Amino acid sequence: MVHVVRCFEDGDITHVEGKIDPLADIEIIETELMLADLDSLEKRVDALEKKAKGSGEDAKLAKEMLDLINRALVLLRDGKPARLVERKPDEEKLFHSLGLLTSAPVLYACNVEEGSAATGNDFSRKVEELAKKEGAVAVVISAKIESEIAALPNEERADYLEAVGLKETGLDRLVRAGYGLLHLVTYFTVGPKETRAWTITLGTKAPAAAGVIHTDFEQGFIRAETIGYDDYIRTGGEVGAKEAGKMRLEGKEYVVADGDVMHFRFAN
Repeated sequence: MVHVVRCFEDGDITHVEGKIDPLADIEIIETELMLADLDSLEKRVDALEKKAKGSGEDAKLAKEMLDLINRALVLLRDGKPARLVERKPDEEKLFHSLGLLTSAPVLYACNVEEGSAATGNDFSRKVEELAKKEGAVAVVISAKIESEIAALPNEERADYLEAVGLKETGLDRLVRAGYGLLHLVTYFTVGPKETRAWTITLGTKAPAAAGVIHTDFEQGFIRAETIGYDDYIRTGGEVGAKEAGKMRLEGKEYVVADGDVMHFRFAN
């Protein structure tokens, strides 16, 4: 979940609370979300308790869900988000099925003035400190700069970024931070008609990565012709990578790396 937090002062833009305090803003947002989760869970308890008194798989599932809900309720009533619920790996799917607003990892987007886009400011540093304590992530971004970049032709954007002391856009940093927070990576497929990027979870093996494209690819997986991203760029593409001996044949146990360029071989 992304929280955009104001981290700049501007006399022309008033704040509803009359002062700039990003930590107080975050507390208000979190409190509202926790109250919504609390209300959502409390409404489910009675029905689940009745179902749990029965027998069979439905009753078993109801008991497991009640256990998770009760653990979440203890935290929420204590003013803590549901994402802090201690749970086993095999409970993750059930926990996320609850659809709680405070169960998602948090990314704070610290919206600063243009002059602080490269370094941040005192406000954003407070948010960064909070993020470290929570296991969240904070990214400094200037909405003003982002809007100006969006209006520029592509060929002028690099010069503009250099002029304001940035190496990349805030949006790019935000996306990368989000991927890291959610433990996601990207691999590519390249063909004569199109190049596609596919998002997978960090640690995914080649067959499961192929299954993101089509289930037949996973079921009939044979091998994956793989080129690392840096090798692909440095050698000028697939042909150059093959000639340089940079294409690898990877099997079912290969863990796909971020940026891999892949061509899957599978049996029909």
